[in-house]
Amino acid sequence: MASDLQKRKGAIVFRAMDANDDGFLERADFEALTERWAAIRGDSGEARLRELMMSWWETLQAASDENRDDRVTFDELLSVVDNLGTMLDLVVATAESMFEAVDQDGDGEISAEEYGWMIRAWTGAETSTDAVFARLDVNGDGHISKGEFARHWVEFWAGDDEDAPGTYVFGEV
Repeated sequence: MASDLQKRKGAIVFRAMDANDDGFLERADFEALTERWAAIRGDSGEARLRELMMSWWETLQAASDENRDDRVTFDELLSVVDNLGTMLDLVVATAESMFEAVDQDGDGEISAEEYGWMIRAWTGAETSTDAVFARLDVNGDGHISKGEFARHWVEFWAGDDEDAPGTYVFGEV
């Protein structure tokens, strides 16, 4: 059963992704998320971005849509979160795909600006990200490497440590 911390983390992401605020995640929510992301990035990699985003929907749906109604409830999402500790390869693969989407300039690092774009794309709102980025940039070099990002992603999705930097990947919990 998901811990209180895991429920709080999951709720942040669920609310951000539920574009029409109907209490379900559906294909249309991921399409809206993709549109927000593409609008923020405004780059020529839109086809690859769309492919990544929609593959996340297909993975989530396959893993959690227990009643096969093409909608994922928060409880269905939490059932997947409960099992992510045993599927770390999938979590890391998702982190690597997310990293690719966030690393807009393709330099192999996520800058503070790119991280800010990610949060704006997920939430659809302007959000100050300086404090959270500083927490995630554990070595203080001004960037998040792919390895750092993957560790943080695992901490967010499969972890239960309030003090872990990755707990804050999507902002304050």
